Amino acid sequence: MTVKELSQLFYLTREIEADQRRLDELEQAAGAPSASNLTGMPRAPHSNESKVERLAAEIVDLQAIIAARQIQCIHERARLERWINEIPDSLTREIFRHRFVEGLKWPQVAEAVGAGNTADRVTKICYRYIDREDARTERQLREAELRSEEYENGQRAAL
Repeated sequence: MTVKELSQLFYLTREIEADQRRLDELEQAAGAPSASNLTGMPRAPHSNESKVERLAAEIVDLQAIIAARQIQCIHERARLERWINEIPDSLTREIFRHRFVEGLKWPQVAEAVGAGNTADRVTKICYRYIDREDARTERQLREAELRSEEYENGQRAAL
């Protein structure tokens, strides 16, 4: 799993928080009384819908977007936790969980892990593990490609 994939849950959470703030703003705007037209001058109709109708539509759309992202977040968290649970070393699992599931910063991860670990140390443990996994995955892909070529060559020779 790449750092980008590991960080997906963090960024989804941030998107949900930003959307929730925007939803709160829209709901406040929809509930706030608007300034009336005190000039006495007629207003040009810009559209057939009122401000409240437009805000209501935006609110409904944003609520649907938030709900979809929350579901995506649940699935991403489950996928991430399954991957982390397969890490053989408990310290490394704990580091990954604090960093990528809980979204802690490296100094906070080091503090949560304890045992005299520094932010630099937990960062190195994390990225070394990712590098080892990347190398192992590439090795497995090369081996699979070789087996596939050997199989194809065997099939051609049989013909």
